[in-house]
Amino acid sequence: MNFEDLKNKLIDKPQPIYVIQATQSYFFNELRETIKKSMLIEEQAMNFAMYDLIETPLAIALDDATSVPFFGDKRVVILDNPFFLTNDNKRQKITHDIESFEKYIIDPQTTTLLIVFVPYEKIDKRKKIVKLLQNKTQFIDLVNISGQTITQIVRDSLTNFKLSIDNNALDLLIQRTNGDLSNMMQEVSKLRVYCYGKTKITRHDVDKVVTKSLSENVFDLVNAVLANKITDAISLYRELRANGEEPLKMNALLLSQFRLILQVKGLITKVRSEKELATKLKVHPYRVKLANKIAQKFKFKDLIAVYLGVLNIELQLKSTQRNPDLLFELFMVEYQKK
Repeated sequence: MNFEDLKNKLIDKPQPIYVIQATQSYFFNELRETIKKSMLIEEQAMNFAMYDLIETPLAIALDDATSVPFFGDKRVVILDNPFFLTNDNKRQKITHDIESFEKYIIDPQTTTLLIVFVPYEKIDKRKKIVKLLQNKTQFIDLVNISGQTITQIVRDSLTNFKLSIDNNALDLLIQRTNGDLSNMMQEVSKLRVYCYGKTKITRHDVDKVVTKSLSENVFDLVNAVLANKITDAISLYRELRANGEEPLKMNALLLSQFRLILQVKGLITKVRSEKELATKLKVHPYRVKLANKIAQKFKFKDLIAVYLGVLNIELQLKSTQRNPDLLFELFMVEYQKK
């Protein structure tokens, strides 16, 4: 079931319980708004409720779910942050009545649409409650969505406003948002306003509206490092620092990018396509495409040397009080000697 079909199903002929597992907040926001728009304003006030299970006992939400609708045909109850589906015990400020929830799953209230938003990449499939949800409800996994699916969602959203986007523009949008769907859709809203009266969004439009993200700036930094452009690399690093970027965050992104390049270098010959590799690595195909272009230009030993150098910066950032700018500059000098 694709995302558009899911939205239609929730409005037209929903099942009693849906579990939506996703790490992109866009999906939850879109589903919540879609459901609310299908209800009258007065019906929303009486028959629509959301419960954050980090703050609210499950028993209160279940009490609402088992109640009959007021002046309407259905009641909608959304459960958010069901941390008890994971193996994370740190959040257990509240004791939840899991047994009652298990009974409700087996015999749900037919006039209630119960939706469980699961914003976690992994859940504990050994737990009885998880097994019940997977076997007895409409369980939708949107965690490992493909780059193609993300692209199609963006295109579909623009089609609703009689807009299209050319491939070069879409590539730049992916690059500047690091392929994150939630960020992409925020930028799409801005692009719709900027391109009012037009029928197609171009690369020029994206360049004007969508600012470079830290991830894209780090990608430029990666290119400068590998090309041994010491002046350019240090200048860009200082510029990012001057703009308030945290050294540890920048270094983590550098490590992530170099790790991806190494993975692509090692695995690209073992798969049929960049698209297949992107699926295996759980990243957008465009990121694999860019990483592959870089990987082809360098030997393994050079890429490993850079990765280890950046890893050493991280270790020193965490264990010493040395100046981050100086650490990066020393790294560049050492790398240039190799």
